[in-house]
Amino acid sequence: MSRIGNKPIEIPAGVEVTIEGMEVQVQGPKGALKRAFPNLVVIEKEGTVIRVSPRNKETLNKTEHAMWGTARQLVSNMIQGVQTGYEKKLEIEGVGYRAAVQGDALNLELGYTNPISLKIPEGLLVQVEKNVVTVSGIDKEVVGQFSSHVRKSRGAEPYKGKGVKYVGEQIRRKLGKRAAATAGAGGAK
Repeated sequence: MSRIGNKPIEIPAGVEVTIEGMEVQVQGPKGALKRAFPNLVVIEKEGTVIRVSPRNKETLNKTEHAMWGTARQLVSNMIQGVQTGYEKKLEIEGVGYRAAVQGDALNLELGYTNPISLKIPEGLLVQVEKNVVTVSGIDKEVVGQFSSHVRKSRGAEPYKGKGVKYVGEQIRRKLGKRAAATAGAGGAK
């Protein structure tokens, strides 16, 4: 049994869910989302509750079992997205490193010879304040994917901590060659 798949999903006030075959549409105060699911699960709406169950309970294989919990969580994320939305914050650290939004692109200057230009996907709002880039939207998958692309542009390096990292992310720091040599040669002469 799937612990996540067994949990019912409560539909909050102000959110409307319609299920047509294997397609789920969710509308709320922040916008609307639509997603098609594979034929391995059954999605049913009972009043203000949505239940997800596997199509074949007797012959439940690995793929069906995995899709059961995944489908339930995807529907839950859609409901939360149209109600409150999702947000990720990235911090840019380094001398001369900066970010700016120009039209539908995020331009990053991260120490490379040419600036990096990332096209902002439709439905996302990207804001830059000093050295913090805020990515927000109603689709958790798109917000996370774009944030990941920004972070991959120049991940934080472990020696000086320069680069792009999520706000609150702890980068494991390493000692440089010179600091490691003085720390390790304490008694040897």
